[in-house]
Amino acid sequence: MTVPVSTTIEIVGVKQAINDLRKIDPQLQKDFKADATAIAQPAINAGKAVYTKLPLSGMKYKWTQRDRKLFPFTTAKAVSGVRMRFDTRRNAVGVILIEQKDPAAAIFETAGRANANKLGNALGFVSAGRTRLLGPAIYKARRGIETEMEKMILKTIRTVQKDF
Repeated sequence: MTVPVSTTIEIVGVKQAINDLRKIDPQLQKDFKADATAIAQPAINAGKAVYTKLPLSGMKYKWTQRDRKLFPFTTAKAVSGVRMRFDTRRNAVGVILIEQKDPAAAIFETAGRANANKLGNALGFVSAGRTRLLGPAIYKARRGIETEMEKMILKTIRTVQKDF
């Protein structure tokens, strides 16, 4: 009997190493972030490539809620909303994140995830903690970047330990 196995690569000390780079030399931190962005570019591009059409015809109209403009959904804004961010706060879940910054695309990705509602039902089921298009596309592309990212992070940690 074959049992599926899942693994997660976790390198302890990444947040601290990134923060220490700034203490050593701010340029080192900028270089690290530029290198990480270049390595993660295939995953970012995969996330951008999934937005090809308007999910529902009604999403093309303006929708404002509590003075916040949430819609219209446009593929151009959804594509430009996919960005990479570094989060080195103490309570952060991840360090290197690929996020959707466009409000309309973020609503499309997560609608109906926590509570059943009309928009979520019209878009289709998405389970808790998941997204409709962005997450699956990034997970498919992440295999190609994990080893390069791991090598760069370990090299950075060695640099920080050598300088401290």
